[in-house]
Amino acid sequence: MASAAFTPSVSFADLLRAFTRIGLLSFGGPAGQIALMHRELVEERQWIGEEDFLHALNFCHLLPGPEAQQLATWIGWRLHGWRGGLAAGLLFVIPGALIILTLSVLYAIAANLAWVEALFLGVKAAVLAIVVQALLRIAGRALDTGLKRALAAAAFIGLFLFDLPFPLIVLGSGVIGMVVAAKRPDLLAIKPGKTGEVLPARPWRSTILSIALWVAVWAAPMLLIAATLGQDHVLWEIGAFFSQLAIVTFGGAYAVLAYMAQEAVQGFGWLRPGEMADGLGLAETTPGPLILVTQFVGYLAAFRAPEPFTPFFAGLLGAGLTTWVTFAPCFLWIFAFAPWIDRLGNAVRLKGGLAAVTAAVVGVIANLTAWFALHVLYAEVGQRQFGPLRLYWPDPASFDWRAGVLAVLACVLVFGFKWSVLRVLGAAALGGLVLVFGS
Repeated sequence: MASAAFTPSVSFADLLRAFTRIGLLSFGGPAGQIALMHRELVEERQWIGEEDFLHALNFCHLLPGPEAQQLATWIGWRLHGWRGGLAAGLLFVIPGALIILTLSVLYAIAANLAWVEALFLGVKAAVLAIVVQALLRIAGRALDTGLKRALAAAAFIGLFLFDLPFPLIVLGSGVIGMVVAAKRPDLLAIKPGKTGEVLPARPWRSTILSIALWVAVWAAPMLLIAATLGQDHVLWEIGAFFSQLAIVTFGGAYAVLAYMAQEAVQGFGWLRPGEMADGLGLAETTPGPLILVTQFVGYLAAFRAPEPFTPFFAGLLGAGLTTWVTFAPCFLWIFAFAPWIDRLGNAVRLKGGLAAVTAAVVGVIANLTAWFALHVLYAEVGQRQFGPLRLYWPDPASFDWRAGVLAVLACVLVFGFKWSVLRVLGAAALGGLVLVFGS
């Protein structure tokens, strides 16, 4: 069990400096961000013990939302209570959020320029290779039993072929995992909980106060929108959709991107298919959680339906609202449940639910990969319905050979030469310019 005693004296100013540095350097998705925090805070500064760090990371995997940002919030909370958690969590997000906002503004203005389209042709191809890499890495770590592989396959089939609701996949997998863990934990590679340990008292008062405060913070802008603009306005739709997303985002950003992209493109009509990949490319090139791609979606959605505001101001409101309802719940989960972390060592059922959700996430990412591949490589992708079965049907004549060449190039750089994300994106973007203007 994690030790509550390992917390050296760290000044608040030192905490601010450390997390400002982490926020500016947190490239590479959750794996790179977690590795950065481990090096900075465990190995070099020794502010957090190794066992505490890993125990907290497992706890954050149980929660919806970006696990790296929540881990940063927990570390800040552990060192300096509420103000430390708030500072660390915000500093982890703010640098990337400001950059994504700036890029979203520029994208909305220049989206129809030929050179921008050429640039993002390469970015989308590179994103495809990066998502494939993420799929293979996560599958290699997560699918270590037959049941986990079956859950992953079932999640992919349910999403890609039968269009089942994403929350149903996540919650159903979690329930299956909890039931299996109670009877046959070995099927999920879950170790039995420890016995005979004295656990800390249940911190009910702290949890209830935290939930009440952060639910109010989370809901405040939505109440203001309902009172002033009404529930038919695009800002209400944005806030309601991304609030729902914040609750079901288990397994990190990749796990929910397919659901978000399909709803933003097909459900609400906020973006075109290729624009979703553009947004992911922007998020890949900037520091901070990958889920900041939601800010790009919120900006464009409000920018294109701005009344009664100007497009620019409406876009700012959409981006700000999206960021608010995406990350306010992250603070809610940490401040409400972090005091319980030392009791999780014996929570075999919770571990089982997490293991099953993690396995299903592999299928979710496979669905994302297939969906992106179709829309990057083909300009026209239709759908055909055969009873409950839904099939995507690309038009062979709309195949974009330039996107295919760039995707192969990106795969070679990612898997063959093991280039970093930034180098691959830069090379592919340059390749897009060359193929478009050089042919």
